[in-house]
Formats: sequence, structure tokens, C-alpha cells
Amino acid sequence: MDLQTSKIELIKMILEIDNFDLIQGISNILKKKETDFWTELTTDEKEEIKLGIQQLDNGHRVSFEDFLRKVS
Repeated sequence: MDLQTSKIELIKMILEIDNFDLIQGISNILKKKETDFWTELTTDEKEEIKLGIQQLDNGHRVSFEDFLRKVS
């Protein structure tokens, strides 16, 4: 089945739904796909990610095995 046919089939299924909550749920799913996760992060989370990237760029790395030893 090609993309256009899949879209038409999906539209047909949606048109047959009589449950408003289900339609709202589908709408929410589609809207979430369009949002960038970065905009949903807090300022602190963004800063932590930026710091981590900066540390990696500066060569500050820990192997996965070393990390597991430290946390276990």
C-alpha cells in the first residue's frame, strides 16, 4: 500500500469514529508529532544537556562500563 492510499484509509477510519474522546486523543497524538521535544524541556534540563555536550566536546568522557561500575 502506498502513502496516499494509507492516508485515505486512515481518513476513512477517522470519519467512522463517533467517540469524541477518541478523536481528541488522535488529534493530540498528531499534534505531539509536530512539536519539538526541546521546547517542552525546562530551562534546567536544557542547561544540563548543553553542559553534557560541552563536556563531550572537551573530551570528558566515561566509558559505559565505568559508568555502570560507579552506579552499581
